[in-house]
Amino acid sequence: MISAAFLADLAATASAEGVRQVIVRAVVRRGGRVLLLRRPPGAFRGGEFELPGGKVDPGETLDQALVREVREETGLAVTGIADYLGAVDYTSALSGAHVREFTFAVTTTTTEPITLDEHDTYRWSPTPPRAS
Repeated sequence: MISAAFLADLAATASAEGVRQVIVRAVVRRGGRVLLLRRPPGAFRGGEFELPGGKVDPGETLDQALVREVREETGLAVTGIADYLGAVDYTSALSGAHVREFTFAVTTTTTEPITLDEHDTYRWSPTPPRAS
């Protein structure tokens, strides 16, 4: 599992580098598949599939944001952060802000049922086998 100190260091580094908005994404696995959520038509980037996640609120830690976002978007309860998978920086098309999006593999108490709030459907997408 990922330590709180490691997560705090990621957030501090982003802040020191002038990142204005932090996003977290969660890879939820079931067997050899990953959970993807589809944005509803008419929404920004409507029809696109994405990993569960969203903005880190002011005063919130990365792990707190992961737990909250996964619960809000899927109804699933995150029980741990298994791995840090990386980050990508970009400029927000909406605000022009420098954004850093962190992606983590998470564990959950269960993978069903999925309760959607902000998305219109979901799928379990196959992933390639892991290298040994």
